[in-house]
Amino acid sequence: MADIVPFPSTPRSDRPQPHGPEPLWRHLLGDQLRRRRHDRDETLTATAEKAGLSPQYLSEVERGLKEPSSEMIAAIAGALDTSLIELTSAVAEELRATTTVPRGAFALAA
Repeated sequence: MADIVPFPSTPRSDRPQPHGPEPLWRHLLGDQLRRRRHDRDETLTATAEKAGLSPQYLSEVERGLKEPSSEMIAAIAGALDTSLIELTSAVAEELRATTTVPRGAFALAA
């Protein structure tokens, strides 16, 4: 099986470089969840109850403090009447819009 080997991080002048550190997935996910909840004018408690988790946990997810499991993300998405694919696609699009990662930043070693 191949191992992932990072290439040297020396910036090349012919490639655009990101401005600052790449945002963390959990922060973008939390922002997306909070926006969707606010768009529905729903409280943390109401959404958490629908998802079957505590308001404190949902608050920590929204603030990017927790790295929820895929099951938890699916439960929260369901509570917000969205699908897991719609939610993760929106997070991926936001990540893509805020980050410029050079192609070939990682390669598979044989």
